[in-house]
Amino acid sequence: MTQFCPNLVKINLRRRFQPRVLILRRCIRGFWDRFLISSLPKPMKHRYRIITDTPSAPSHPPPHSASSRGGAAPVCHHGHHDRKDSDLVQLKISLLGDAQTGKTSFLMKYIGDENEFEQDNQEKGLNLMDKTFFVSGARIYYCIWEVDGVDKSRDHIPLACKDSVAILFMFDLTSRCTLNNIVNWYQEARKWNQTAIPILIGTKFDDFIELPLDLQWTIASQARAYAKAINATLFFSSATYNINVSKIFKFITAKLFDLPWTVERNLNIGEPIIDF
Repeated sequence: MTQFCPNLVKINLRRRFQPRVLILRRCIRGFWDRFLISSLPKPMKHRYRIITDTPSAPSHPPPHSASSRGGAAPVCHHGHHDRKDSDLVQLKISLLGDAQTGKTSFLMKYIGDENEFEQDNQEKGLNLMDKTFFVSGARIYYCIWEVDGVDKSRDHIPLACKDSVAILFMFDLTSRCTLNNIVNWYQEARKWNQTAIPILIGTKFDDFIELPLDLQWTIASQARAYAKAINATLFFSSATYNINVSKIFKFITAKLFDLPWTVERNLNIGEPIIDF
């Protein structure tokens, strides 16, 4: 009995202080997140263009224009259309994030044809994919430039981001460090492009929902704070189960051309979050 009582007291004390410690940890994490995001530069507002029945030539340079470094940029390989067609609106999208976050799998799910993917031999670490589709009588051509995420590939950020209309920042929902590194990716990208629409994308949602609910809540809260800081729309996605993949590009198209956007905000933990 004499040994049992001290143990019981310790258990009661642990139960009493454990919630307070958890709250303190969340407060510290919140202050740290605010410190990180407060150093981010504010993005410039993007001026969107409206699709009409007879779309004019795009105001942005074609994706194959020369880079700011003086060399010839790689081009998207395609065989489905003549890029000189007058009804073709050519737009460039950038995709940034750490290695192994599922960027290529995400794009492959969107493109829908493995034969569409090629890695340019002149620019290792820079992958290009393209897709053409119809919107309101116009043909839209997206050339998507993916920086593979390893340290050496960061030299491609200026080339990948120049003239892009949207930049997708991707992180792994099961890896907190890839989310923290979004700050660095964002700061570097904004050096070369101040007007592109920022989109924050958490990948591998199918693995994320296997995590404890408390950890899911913490990661989701941090992701929402980062998205708010960079004025980005936040999507949780899964390439494996095609969750929010096509929806993200539909959102970009709607923002670019002032089209109706009907998707609702979803902040429920355990579901693929959409926050804007």
